[in-house]
Amino acid sequence: MSVQAVAAKMAEVELKDVAGKDSLPAISPLTPKAEEKKSENNSTSSPAAAAAAGEPSPMTAAPNPVKMPQASAMKRPDQQQNGGEAFVNCDGTVAEAPRMKKIQFADQKQEFNKRPTKIGRRSLSRSISQSSTDSYSSAASYTDSSDDETSPRDKQQKNSKGNGDFCIKNIKQADFGRREIEIAEQEMPALMALRKRAQGEKPLAGAKIVGCTHITAQTAVLMETLSALGAQCRWAACNIYSTQNEVAAALAEGGFSVFAWKGESEDDFWWCIDRCVNVEGWQPNMILDDGGDLTHWIYKKYPNMFKKIKGIVEESVTGVHRLYQLSKAGKLCVPAMNVNDSVTKQKFDNLYCCRESILDGLKRTTDVMFGGKQVVICGYGEVGKGCCAALKAMGSIVYVTEIDPICALQACMDGFRLVKLTEVIRQVDIVITCTGNKNVVVREYMDRMKNGCIVCNMGHSNTEIDVASLRTPELTWERVRSQVDHVIWPDGKRIVLLAEGRLLNLSCSTVPTFVLSITATTQALALIELYNAPEGRYKQDVYLLPKKMDEYVASLHLPTFDAHLTELSDEQAKYLGLNKNGPFKPNYYRY
Repeated sequence: MSVQAVAAKMAEVELKDVAGKDSLPAISPLTPKAEEKKSENNSTSSPAAAAAAGEPSPMTAAPNPVKMPQASAMKRPDQQQNGGEAFVNCDGTVAEAPRMKKIQFADQKQEFNKRPTKIGRRSLSRSISQSSTDSYSSAASYTDSSDDETSPRDKQQKNSKGNGDFCIKNIKQADFGRREIEIAEQEMPALMALRKRAQGEKPLAGAKIVGCTHITAQTAVLMETLSALGAQCRWAACNIYSTQNEVAAALAEGGFSVFAWKGESEDDFWWCIDRCVNVEGWQPNMILDDGGDLTHWIYKKYPNMFKKIKGIVEESVTGVHRLYQLSKAGKLCVPAMNVNDSVTKQKFDNLYCCRESILDGLKRTTDVMFGGKQVVICGYGEVGKGCCAALKAMGSIVYVTEIDPICALQACMDGFRLVKLTEVIRQVDIVITCTGNKNVVVREYMDRMKNGCIVCNMGHSNTEIDVASLRTPELTWERVRSQVDHVIWPDGKRIVLLAEGRLLNLSCSTVPTFVLSITATTQALALIELYNAPEGRYKQDVYLLPKKMDEYVASLHLPTFDAHLTELSDEQAKYLGLNKNGPFKPNYYRY
């Protein structure tokens, strides 16, 4: 017997066996219609029940059976009079498939009718209770719900040694903060190395440093390093949302005078700065600032104290801009170090840090999916570059706005569409500001945004988004979660405003510790340089960090990667006109 004959015989036996089993449906098991029908109505799952219900049974043969050569059940595209499909049984006859009912939930129509119309949404937005409109006040309610609502200013707190020269949320959180600091120390190798190398000689002995930065675990490592190098420190927060309460508690327990808590009001913010500065018998001689608020507070309110300052270290675009304004006006009577424009700050903190933290901040606050979203990023400096790179890598469609033709050309060469904000404001899903300017996103633009548009700021200053223009009676504010607000228009349209326009990554998430190690080490070296500089080296002006220090900061971080630098030979160094130990680039070099 041939192979083909054997195969045909076996197929015939299989068909007889399958056709003889009443438990199997006549239609193909590859077709899910029988199962769908069974799950839809169990009472009509049998042929008898289907007939009683007046519906054709899947086991009923069509009146005109058609012989088919195939040895398995098939679906035919022939449409029957009732609109169903025809199926070929295993015996070759054609059966009509049961009509499929459309599944509709019992309350579907009712719920659809409940959806608010345009007029309904307007009335709804105006009738929201007063408890949801209290976000007209600033971040005072952005506090940990587990804590009591008593203002830290009204509490009398002391650490375990009886010292009460601080004002924080809860001193009992100190143990948790200490663990946070210990974790940060592991990712800040340069600061730890600096602490070990310079601790013996105490280069900051006698320095009285007043600081105003983000109070996080990374800042705590910096403060404790400065203390180990001989300095006395008093500290306030530069942002009302970024303070980690448990870290502030750990610092207070360790003897630092800290005045900060997460969720300060504007009044609290300035009160903390004043308490940090104005203490009897204590004259600061160094300022470490982030944003310029502390510098200007001392300059305006305590001019005699300001004149006795030996040096200012500033790390933000906003703060540096304000220092240059003072210098241009001839009012800067103190030498200042512009850390923001040092290579190690610009290229690492601004670029690489923001490249990671922009995604973290948006995810934590909105759980947004980035793929396919249209995003406009205002400003293509180092922060903007980092944000653009991250969102592009996640599949977002990224637009860029820019005033500088050089930065604009960089954006174009990197594959981004350069636009004016007015061109895309109606269609984008996310708006991110990174300019350091003011009124970049004004009320006119927000009026034209699409429903659900996310608006946030990655620059230091909270002036980039005109939040004040949103605090009007016709707009309703709804608190969604900590530092996330819905601003609702009369027609029901809403935008999602993050951190009330303040710095997103440090207000709503955290930033990579390793990158902050680079910035903090740069700040520490700048303080050491200004404090120990001989008379006349620095005049009453703003200076960049010396190139040699930039290179030293970078070299302290290389061992983390098990990286090994190549050394110049004497001949090579002579050929390039360089010292073998650096600096390796002139000050005008663009990294």
